[in-house]
Amino acid sequence: MPSVLIVDDEANVRRMVGALLAGEGYEVRDAADGASGVMTAIDSEPDVALLDLMIPGALDGMAVLERLRERFPDLPVIMMSGRAGLTDAVKATRLGAINFLEKPLTPDGVVVAIASALELRMARRERTALRADLGMTGQFVGVSPAMDELRALIARIAPTDSRVLITGESGTGKELVAAAIHAGSARRDKPFVRVNCAAIPRDLVESEMFGHERGAFTGATERRIGRFELAHTGTLLLDEVGDLGAEAQAKLLRAIEAREIERVGGGKPIRVDVRIIAATNRDLTRAVRDGSFREDLFFRLNVLPVHVIPLRERPGDVPLLVRHFVEQMRRKSGQPAARWSDAAIDQLARHRWPGNVRELANIVERLGILCSGREVLAEHVASVLPMTGEPDRDALPSAAPAAGTVPPLSSALDDYERLLITRALSAAQGVVADAARRLQTDRPNLYRRMKRLGIIGA
Repeated sequence: MPSVLIVDDEANVRRMVGALLAGEGYEVRDAADGASGVMTAIDSEPDVALLDLMIPGALDGMAVLERLRERFPDLPVIMMSGRAGLTDAVKATRLGAINFLEKPLTPDGVVVAIASALELRMARRERTALRADLGMTGQFVGVSPAMDELRALIARIAPTDSRVLITGESGTGKELVAAAIHAGSARRDKPFVRVNCAAIPRDLVESEMFGHERGAFTGATERRIGRFELAHTGTLLLDEVGDLGAEAQAKLLRAIEAREIERVGGGKPIRVDVRIIAATNRDLTRAVRDGSFREDLFFRLNVLPVHVIPLRERPGDVPLLVRHFVEQMRRKSGQPAARWSDAAIDQLARHRWPGNVRELANIVERLGILCSGREVLAEHVASVLPMTGEPDRDALPSAAPAAGTVPPLSSALDDYERLLITRALSAAQGVVADAARRLQTDRPNLYRRMKRLGIIGA
């Protein structure tokens, strides 16, 4: 049952509003002054607080609002007053109040305000849970000097509104870094919108980024709001920005410079206020040199560069990461976590981790399931690492088999190609675009080869 805290010095207001909300199915608590209101909230955190502005005593309404926001950042607080002016309403809003009700209160007004506040409360809880599930809590696991430097850099750049370019190999946690920068900024309570530039078909990039009007093209049966508009007042993460084509790069550059966009099929410019964070595992400096990435766009994005080092360069963080992922699994499943032997963790720390932290998380989850109720040993780790590590030259097909065992050339070449592709896909965690880059080819060519060789995912 949702709970509401009413803080008001007028007994009639507490009694009447309390009865109204109890009749609507809410659990109601009340307090007659600011100090007891704060204590009541601490004793049993409510889902919504209804707070009078003009409370007599040491803590007035504004002071209580500040205390509640400090202690419970996600608690929706509704202010109410019969004598407040516009200045008070503005100040309360800046301090975090989500609504302001004028007295005398109306039953419908109170019920609607509480219902809206509860929706916000649920949305905030779901957002927090989702970010935790995605590893986007902004908490970086590791005690290596590199992680300490990364935390310090994020702390310096997050409060600014400058554009950030995050670089690093696939799986190093670039999205986590972007989320931490957003969480440390003044935009933290505003939208954090991510777009995977590598996953958008080239002919739909403009619609995805800027939206479209109904009837703008075949299949546009309704208006679509693009990612820039969705991120208005918040942060937009352009993940895999290095995969954008030349035309999309030009349109992105214009949107950044003009701070406005136009929906496809719409002729009216729309002002947007977004902080741009871009991320890529490509070497954009080299891409600029070879002409595949615009130099002017690179300079616009690369105001504050952040590089995330690969996991193999901080092996001392592996044990902490293993414990972190084990605990995540325990919370999700509710089952006892698998125990890890020192030898198993040591073997993980010696691995090269081409897929970085994402690969490690997958391995920990896999072994946690396969070894449920048992201790994870070094042999268990060895059984799953060969196909996730970098290719072992000794394990590749021999170029000169023993006499009498020579297979047909086409068959041997297919086997060798299949091995290289499956290992590249494994290292890329199944991301075909990343696997193609590792094999120094393009996605369409890799898809054709996968289909010919019967590799799943083609």
